Amino acid sequence: MNTKFFREEVDAAVDALLMQQVILYPTDTVWGLGCDAELPRAVEQIYKLKNRPPEKACIVLVADAEMFARYAAVVPPNLPELLAAQQRPTTYVVPGSRHLAPNLLAPDGTIGLRVVQADEFCQKIVRRLGHGVVSTSANRSGEATPAVFAEIDPALVRQVDYVAHWRQDDQNRAAPSRVVRVGPAGELEVLRD
Repeated sequence: MNTKFFREEVDAAVDALLMQQVILYPTDTVWGLGCDAELPRAVEQIYKLKNRPPEKACIVLVADAEMFARYAAVVPPNLPELLAAQQRPTTYVVPGSRHLAPNLLAPDGTIGLRVVQADEFCQKIVRRLGHGVVSTSANRSGEATPAVFAEIDPALVRQVDYVAHWRQDDQNRAAPSRVVRVGPAGELEVLRD
């Protein structure tokens, strides 16, 4: 890994997020559009770029269980065990908190939170920003999810504020995250496997 290039890419992405901009970046799953999860105006920009209905919530990437607890109105009592047992990126649907941009929440008040454990790039961005980062696939609503950078619509690439150069040549085809709803006692209902 080119350490200097990696640091520059993390710095540039965080700078864009601090300026309330929308970024295009490789997540721990597929390429995504992102912004600071606490800024309603930035979230609105993502919905416009995707032509996404406002009732369809986005996922928020968080750095650790502590940041998860900041954004979840109800934290699963067994969260450490869930994270330790996780074998692939998993998004947990929980009641959202007041710290999130209100336009990120689903109509039922829930939010999907994913702790980025295995992806150093996303982990560094979220930690440096100090806030959750929106993660939604880099495509227009209803279109196929791009697994690699080359599959992203060039028109969408031109419309974002910042495009990460990190992993643009990577041809590893990642899948979207597993999505589970967490019940009050920590029980899981699989929504997408």
